[in-house]
Amino acid sequence: MAPPSRLWLAYVRRTPLLIFVLLYTVISGGPFLWVAIISLRTTPEILASPYALPSHLHFEKFVDAWTRSNYGTYFWNSTIVVVTAVALLTVIGAALAHALARFRFRGSRLVRLLILSGLILPPQLLILSLFQILVELGLYNTLTGLIMVYVAGHLAITVYILEGFFAQIPQDLFDAARMDGYSDLEIFWRITLPIGAPALFTTVTLNFIMLWNEFLYAVVLLTDDDKRTLPLGIMHFMGSHQLDIGMLATGLMIAIGPIILLYGFFSEIMIKGMTAGAVR
Repeated sequence: MAPPSRLWLAYVRRTPLLIFVLLYTVISGGPFLWVAIISLRTTPEILASPYALPSHLHFEKFVDAWTRSNYGTYFWNSTIVVVTAVALLTVIGAALAHALARFRFRGSRLVRLLILSGLILPPQLLILSLFQILVELGLYNTLTGLIMVYVAGHLAITVYILEGFFAQIPQDLFDAARMDGYSDLEIFWRITLPIGAPALFTTVTLNFIMLWNEFLYAVVLLTDDDKRTLPLGIMHFMGSHQLDIGMLATGLMIAIGPIILLYGFFSEIMIKGMTAGAVR
């Protein structure tokens, strides 16, 4: 057993790290906790005492937001758009990453450069061009058009993460599979995807979080109220002359609730998948 002096010295050395973790937790979790509290209070109660604890829990606000404020429709639209886009991103991104990591062909570097150039361009620079393209294709103000924009916008980061992971898979596995008579598609389906499951899950979680909270493309490319997603639904409680703070907080909790649960359950797997493909 270590002497008491060494144990005390170890505690002293860890104190700055513990203080940093505590401050980071307070700064990160404090706003979320505050929004969760005021989501159960009415706007008059909040204006009277913004930081007080609720004297009465107004859970009926969530029912009102879901039914009277059309949040049920917004939630369903977000689910359709995000799930479809994430599924397409996973399949297309995995196939591209596998091809770039395993095959060397003329122009492969150019293809990689073109795909990864999507990491450089900011969304604000592309929004006007995307608007014009969707109008010409008849996909403006449609969920299909928004899904296509999401897939195109997040394909680069998906390929970047997956390619780094797939490149570390031993070549001997692929050579053995070819000796057993596997086709390229069977190698991709039976070897690359199962081994790359941690990285695949990382991209699924990361894309889901980013797309679920996406606002810029949705507010520009969707106009009909029955097609709006959850981030746009929050605008219902923000008028030009008044702001319903209580219902705004309730809408925020409905929107970020699934993300908090997803990250809380699967954050460890997501971090392992990202770090596994970090070294190439």
